[in-house]
Amino acid sequence: MFGFVQLEFPWALGPPDGRYVVRGHAGELEHVLVIATLGAPERRWLRGRRPKAATPTPAPVTTGRATLVTARALDGAVAAERWLREAGESEADAAVAVLNRVLHLYRVATADAHAREVRREQAVVVRVGFGEGEQVADGRWRQALELPAPRLAARRSAALRPQERLAALLGGRDAALACEELALRARQDIDAGRRREAALQLDAAFTAALAELAPWTPRADIGARLAELGELHAGVQAAARRALEGGIDDGTEAAVRHALERLEAALRARTALGFD
Repeated sequence: MFGFVQLEFPWALGPPDGRYVVRGHAGELEHVLVIATLGAPERRWLRGRRPKAATPTPAPVTTGRATLVTARALDGAVAAERWLREAGESEADAAVAVLNRVLHLYRVATADAHAREVRREQAVVVRVGFGEGEQVADGRWRQALELPAPRLAARRSAALRPQERLAALLGGRDAALACEELALRARQDIDAGRRREAALQLDAAFTAALAELAPWTPRADIGARLAELGELHAGVQAAARRALEGGIDDGTEAAVRHALERLEAALRARTALGFD
């Protein structure tokens, strides 16, 4: 018997359908990931065909299914049932983390900048269960449970009042800063455990922020926040140099996280000033 977590998303995940062996840093087998695409529309050659009349009927949705199977077998049916009783959101979060690792490597391998990672909240269904090896590899199981959708929690954001700001951005009353996008990329990397990438992104974000936030210095406490970022910049630059040299230790990662949080706070403070 092997335990598994199965996630389905309303889009094709990217990697071709099949089984993928996921190993740890020491080469130890950790998981087998099974990718399947369900309901994919039939591809046809469009050469010589004319456009047809449109209808308001929604197009069928492609579903991407990822089944993450544990590498170590469960010790019999009793142990499997106990594992299933105790399984929950922690297993789902761990499965999303492994899936995102694979999707990140797929993006690098294919040089596809638009291949995206996923969040737990985006899954239309999450199942945990157990079954025999070939059974779970084919998307079936001996016993499984469907986890309830998680409660929507307030996510970390670089902006306050997002709907109001979106209207301001669309109306030309505000502008998206380069440092905001760079900070978001650093946040994605640090949350995914990509320390080196996070340090390098944050260095670029700080450099942009110190220039882009300067016009807001006289307003509210932006000047004090910029001064704080200026003091943190040397540490961020040092972390980026260590990243280029090949490694980021736990202490440096903590410093990167702290600096990123202070940059995010400064960006929220600017948004709080309004858009008029």
